[in-house]
Amino acid sequence: MVLLLTDLDVKSVLTMDDALKVVEEGFKEYGLGRILMPVRVSLNIDKVGGWVGVMPVYMRKMEILTTKIVSSYPKNVDLGLPNIMGVLVYLNPKTGEPLALIDANFLTAIRTGAASGVATKYLARKDANIVGLLGSGNQAKTQLEAVCKTRNIEFVKVYSPSLNHRKKFVEEMGEKLGLKIVSVENPKDTVKDSDIVITATNSKKPVLDGRWLKNGVHINSIGAHTPNTRELDNLTLKKSKIIVDSKNAALKETGDLVIPIRKKIISKKSIYAELGEIVLGRKKGRKFPEEITLFKSVGLAFEDAVVAKIVYEKALKLGIGKEVKLT
Repeated sequence: MVLLLTDLDVKSVLTMDDALKVVEEGFKEYGLGRILMPVRVSLNIDKVGGWVGVMPVYMRKMEILTTKIVSSYPKNVDLGLPNIMGVLVYLNPKTGEPLALIDANFLTAIRTGAASGVATKYLARKDANIVGLLGSGNQAKTQLEAVCKTRNIEFVKVYSPSLNHRKKFVEEMGEKLGLKIVSVENPKDTVKDSDIVITATNSKKPVLDGRWLKNGVHINSIGAHTPNTRELDNLTLKKSKIIVDSKNAALKETGDLVIPIRKKIISKKSIYAELGEIVLGRKKGRKFPEEITLFKSVGLAFEDAVVAKIVYEKALKLGIGKEVKLT
């Protein structure tokens, strides 16, 4: 029997606190080399501007085996559909038997947020309290929630091209987090004077200008997950200490690094560390208050796996979901 879990099922059992804890443990496991995880297989659906990725992973010590299929279709917004959708297969690592089929929409958003939350914990200044957020979609929501779990945030500025989306974001997240959130009319004023900057956009061209960054800022960048797209300009990269979730994946998948490296604006050596190295204490995160730090995230399969385990185990305990027989 396979347990089917909907997006609502996932939301009913998975919290950001849960995700932050297990995703941090996942980065430790990855840093220790105890995870089998190839770079995801990507497929561009050029006709409609879509993208599909397949992400398998086996975590040896934690005994988790999963595969996620995820898609990103930016034009879905016009159709009233999520940009990012996916499904995760949770398998018995001893037999390969499928145990659960889990809707991965919220799961993907919360684990991506949690990864940035872990990065913020180790890289942002301790006194960081102002957030500048570029993007107002589902990913932006979990990004902000995770950052608020790791720093005492007092004020948030948000910009996205759609005024209507910004207004909805301000209302929903302001109420949920109990924060003062304001809608800003341009990206420059959003970034200016912010202690933490988050880029969670569908943009194909840079939305962040390094001239806007103040000393000591920390940046979490989660967009530009294909080699020909960018969120960050060259100056941002040149001014920042660059940390990635995975060097192998980042150097293959994100145009924020692929393009400037190809143009010799930066080099592979410009990447200071993987986040797992910093979590393990092998490399120091922030060395001084004025340093600009950048976490460039492409999203890794182990992040899905560790939160999927929580979802599966809680669902079994609470009797949530629907069991179906596939064979």
